Amino acid sequence: SQPTTGVLYKEDNYIIMTTVDKEKYKCLLPLIASGNEEEEKDYKGPTPGELLEPLFKQSSCSYRIESYWTYEVCHGKHIRQYHEEKETGQKINIQEYYLGNMIMKNPLSEPEECKQLSCGYDLFLSFTQIPTKNIEGQMTPYYPVELGNGTPCSLRQNLPRSSTVMYICHPEAKHEILSVAEVTTCEYEVVILTPLLCNHPKYRFRASPVNDIFCQSLPGSPLKPHNLEQLEKQQEMLKMPFRRVKEEEMPSVKEEKFSSIHKPVAVGSHQLLTVGTTHISKLTDEQLIKEFLSGSYCFHGGVGWWKYEFCYGKYVHQYHEDKESGKTSVVVGTWSKEEHIEWSRKNAARTFYLREDGTQTVRMVSHFYGNGDVCDLTDKPRQVTVKLKCKESDSPHAVTIYMLEPHSCQYILGVESPVICKILDTADEFGLLSVPS
Repeated sequence: SQPTTGVLYKEDNYIIMTTVDKEKYKCLLPLIASGNEEEEKDYKGPTPGELLEPLFKQSSCSYRIESYWTYEVCHGKHIRQYHEEKETGQKINIQEYYLGNMIMKNPLSEPEECKQLSCGYDLFLSFTQIPTKNIEGQMTPYYPVELGNGTPCSLRQNLPRSSTVMYICHPEAKHEILSVAEVTTCEYEVVILTPLLCNHPKYRFRASPVNDIFCQSLPGSPLKPHNLEQLEKQQEMLKMPFRRVKEEEMPSVKEEKFSSIHKPVAVGSHQLLTVGTTHISKLTDEQLIKEFLSGSYCFHGGVGWWKYEFCYGKYVHQYHEDKESGKTSVVVGTWSKEEHIEWSRKNAARTFYLREDGTQTVRMVSHFYGNGDVCDLTDKPRQVTVKLKCKESDSPHAVTIYMLEPHSCQYILGVESPVICKILDTADEFGLLSVPS
């Protein structure tokens, strides 16, 4: 299936490819970004503010973990910097600052057709140059959203903190926080990677990334060329000693294999996602890993109505916070080592990735959490498979969390972070992790 964001594909932009076995395929070619000045000039689609509007309307939040602070960006609402400490008796002490809140304009001051969040700025942009930010030497266009009225700053006569959120196009992103920087005292810049802006030609990368070519078999030809099928079987055979895979799981394994070799979009000769990283000491890194593996440091994330809390070796919760009704929480799954080991005997607890030098490394581990709250649809407890995946290309302590529901009340929770990269190779045959020695 073709991507819905990022590089565009058109049905009439294709070539017919024939293999040595006379198999024929229609291959759709990506529209290369060169010569896109005409496309920009003729663009009549949604404004950048309108493209981002779904993100603002669905109350979604993005999270980034630093060595001490966690940053929470609730799009179109606020930016919060906080640190949680568990005291004796499991009482949680929270230290927090708001780096900015959305100051909504007076609707009466806006034209009738222009009441969405960033419409005023869209009108301004239509007459001016789009701002750019230097990312690894590449001037990258961004869409800014200003947030003010944050927690008073004692270093600036109690003036409120304020932030500029810079939204940057990245076709494969899930609204991650790339970087948080304090540019002057109590004034911040936050860079967010989002696929939503990529539909606007003025926000796409100027450098041409490596794009996929999508091929469909023509009548009389198999779905995949015979030689490709043979090659994939040989690759699977090479990996067989390292994991047990049931036949019905083969599609998901191949899907993981495809996503693991899919390279991030590059800017010039550099990868965009290497920008804005924060290097912390090895000791702090080890402490974070120990706290995570002991279940005392939990990952939070999710986009939309539901947010997710994942505490390794303890539980997975989904929750929604509302000012009027408070916090609604659902137990999606709880940890039982015995149940997980039983599950891992029938499922692949580890997925391996073949490096270019022929060696193998663990790319992902899967853990089973059962005995969640009873589901109204099935009258059975909810259960979730947590997939912990290495995502090296993000900034060091970014975390991406998303949930799929392939069957009623049976979930897959994806947790992707560079923190996980540091511990995956400690996975035993059941996929259980330990602190690196």
